[in-house]
Amino acid sequence: MSSKESENFDKQHREVLESVRLSRIILPVLLGVGVVIYLLWSQFDPVEFAKIRWTYHTFFWIGASVFFLVVRHLAYAYRLRLLSDGEFSWKKCIELIFIWEFSSAVSPTSLGGSAVALFVLTQEKLSTAKTATIVLYTVVLDTLFFILFLPLLIGLLGFGVIHPSMGGFGSLNAWGVSFWIFYLLMATYGFAFYYGLFINPGQMKRIMVWFTKISFLKKYRRSAVEMGENMILTSGQLKRQNKRYHLAAFLSTAVAWSFRFILVNWLIIAFVPDTSLEFFNQLMLYARQKAMFVLIAFSPTPGGAGFIEAVFGGFLKDFVPIGIAAIIAFVWRLLTYYAYLLAGAVILPNWIRGVVARRKAARKASGEETQAE
Repeated sequence: MSSKESENFDKQHREVLESVRLSRIILPVLLGVGVVIYLLWSQFDPVEFAKIRWTYHTFFWIGASVFFLVVRHLAYAYRLRLLSDGEFSWKKCIELIFIWEFSSAVSPTSLGGSAVALFVLTQEKLSTAKTATIVLYTVVLDTLFFILFLPLLIGLLGFGVIHPSMGGFGSLNAWGVSFWIFYLLMATYGFAFYYGLFINPGQMKRIMVWFTKISFLKKYRRSAVEMGENMILTSGQLKRQNKRYHLAAFLSTAVAWSFRFILVNWLIIAFVPDTSLEFFNQLMLYARQKAMFVLIAFSPTPGGAGFIEAVFGGFLKDFVPIGIAAIIAFVWRLLTYYAYLLAGAVILPNWIRGVVARRKAARKASGEETQAE
């Protein structure tokens, strides 16, 4: 974003846009690629690499991965269209999801792109109530997808879902302890939002404002008040919706996240030809990725860059030979992460120019109306 364009936004909006400026692409790319290069240098196994069959089988499953990536994006676009009550066209929803994913990619995973999403939707002339609904309800939907199904998968498949080093609850190790700590944090976070949106938004606002009485949290008082007011607005919007609306919102969330994980299943089948296609083997692979995400969700690096590539081989070592894990991890991230960095670098500047042009047109029209009066 140029300085001239920046002048067209108020201070708060400029801060949001500066958080996703294109120069921020450099750090996650360096982190991610740097870790992959290190892993290839230290772990690459030419014997395992030679086993990869560059045949129809490989390219078919890579193609299936790309197809699932497209469906995942469309599922998010459908959810955005649903939550906006159809005010956005399909084309606009697809564009906004690219921007949302880009903002998540250049923000620490633990923070996500919600602040940017809130700003972007505001610029699209969506009402405050609907904007708050989209941003806050997606937090609840995404969190519910994990905290509801992970215990079921662990109950079905065992504690090996958490990490291949886990045999049972009695063998709880550092990975297991970390998982349950982060899972409880995610569950607490999700319940707080659920309580604020569906049970008692007024009480949730009072609780958040009360916490800002603590000395080191005083600077967040304004944000707490705004969040509380948004919860009240969102709660009113959501309570007017029927069960079909909520079911469609959750199913689109489940499809988007599931396809994100199954995409890795397909890549592993492509590069590891002896991978078993047996249902429970594939389900374990899917479940392991969900557990892995609970840990990387709290990564301090932009989009989990570097951290995800580093832990990928360890989490999936019973599925992927360690000698080629870095290659599969890189292809996975190339499709689901670096592709969004590239798309965002193209789409975001054009979107900003469009917003600036609309603002200028609105000011010009307002000035002409004033002169006419």
